[in-house]
Amino acid sequence: MSWGTELWDQFDNLEKHTQWGIDILEKYIKFVKERTEIELSYAKQLRNLAKKYQPKKNSKEEEEYRYTACKAFLSTLNEMNDYAGQHEVISENMTSNITVELARYVQELKQERKSYFHDGRKAQQHIEICWKQLESSKRRFERDCKEADRAQQYFEKMDADINVTKADVEKARQQAQVRHQMAEDSKADYSSVLQKFNHEQHEYYYTHIPSIFQKIQEMEERRIVRIGESMKTYAEVDRQVIPIIGKCLDEIVKAAESIDQKNDSQLVIEAYKSGFEPPGDIEFEDYTQPMKRTVSDNSLSNSRGEGKPELKFGGKSKGKLWPFIKKNKLSLKLGATPEDFSNLPPEQRRKKLQQKVDELNKEIQKEMDQRDAITKMKDVYLKNPQMGDPASLDHKLTEVSQNIEKLRLETQKFEAWLAEVEGRLPARSEQARRQSGMFDAQNPATVNSCAQDRESPDGSYTEEQSQEGEGKVLATDFDDEFDEEEPLPAIGTCKALYTFEGQNEGTISVVEGETLYVIEEDKGDGWTRIRRNEDEEGYVPTSYVEVYLDKNAKGAKTYI
Repeated sequence: MSWGTELWDQFDNLEKHTQWGIDILEKYIKFVKERTEIELSYAKQLRNLAKKYQPKKNSKEEEEYRYTACKAFLSTLNEMNDYAGQHEVISENMTSNITVELARYVQELKQERKSYFHDGRKAQQHIEICWKQLESSKRRFERDCKEADRAQQYFEKMDADINVTKADVEKARQQAQVRHQMAEDSKADYSSVLQKFNHEQHEYYYTHIPSIFQKIQEMEERRIVRIGESMKTYAEVDRQVIPIIGKCLDEIVKAAESIDQKNDSQLVIEAYKSGFEPPGDIEFEDYTQPMKRTVSDNSLSNSRGEGKPELKFGGKSKGKLWPFIKKNKLSLKLGATPEDFSNLPPEQRRKKLQQKVDELNKEIQKEMDQRDAITKMKDVYLKNPQMGDPASLDHKLTEVSQNIEKLRLETQKFEAWLAEVEGRLPARSEQARRQSGMFDAQNPATVNSCAQDRESPDGSYTEEQSQEGEGKVLATDFDDEFDEEEPLPAIGTCKALYTFEGQNEGTISVVEGETLYVIEEDKGDGWTRIRRNEDEEGYVPTSYVEVYLDKNAKGAKTYI
């Protein structure tokens, strides 16, 4: 099977076919190039996606990645970066092994094809010239033969005419002989040209054209083989990264399997544990004795007035138990975090202080290392003065020593606070269990004060539990009065110094300059209970209002 023998007369069709083959190759190159662009774009989008969800440094998100589920997610993001890298490798390998190579091959193919068809056209032109020469020789031979025949007929006519002179006859005979000679010469030339043409034609159809077409066939087959090899390379480039992509996916699965829900639950405990003991039972308040009730500084409620009986039973006393159940969840957000973290619950405060002490110790160690290095350098300078002046390091050495001393003082301060918290936690827990009802007469309450040592289980400042005094109020019977309580009487007024947004449950929003009624004064926890109208009441920070107490009002407390 050879194009030279089978397609000897299809020169134009072969030219079109080979051009089509080059077009197919260029189309495949364009396809691979677009695939590489898609891979690069996909890799870029994957990297941007992973970067978008990476935790920001020094942010709350970074703290969340202590949990195993978040760590697994972070591992997934890191693996996605590696996964994106493999798609970049695909793009790079396809570009270098396919696109670039095929583009160079196409240029070589075009040059080779151009050369072969140039030789083919040259052979065609040569055979066409030979054919024209043959036609010209043939026409000349035909013309000379006709001329010789006419000259012979004229001679015979003249020779038969008795009226023609002998000289005319001789002239006609000579003319006929010349024409015959010319015809013979033309015949010989035509025969020679014909033989030459037949030889050239045989060479053209059986040697030149088969050779050229065979080369074109080989060129076309090489193109087909090359595009097949490129397709194999296309698949192999993908196949080479499959193991690495598989490892990335295996690492994601491994990270998912490393999630430990128990560990995360323990981290939640460590993050939010306050260190307080749960509140103890509320003691029964006996109102069967007709004695005036004494309100202590630790009471959960204010007096309703002299001689007015009031009973409290669990959920029935909604207004009385609310400060203990709800108010201890209010957080003071009146400014920056105190240096000693006194706004935090004991356990959280202890952790923060311990963390601060550790950071200071690291800084001290760093400064000490720097001091040792400077000291060694100074010793070197003392032994080898040509290397430097020892006195030039004194200032730096003094500065480092001062920094160390400053850090040590800072560390001692935080260690003192830490020791205070660690020493106070058991006592507070015991106190919470005992639910002591003793009245503390040594700490009189003031209106515009904020006690630092009264901390609720979530770290806010709260009022202490109410305890029973010596006096009990007599209750005659148990009826529906336990379901609803009368509103507390106003014991004074207050003016809002600042605007306060009461966003937490139990608080009330006030506007600067607004005047409201005071129904429960500050008990040392930093909060004052106020009322706007019958339906709007709640707590505001004492430092946000200026209180004017009515000393004669019912419910106003007298501190000794």
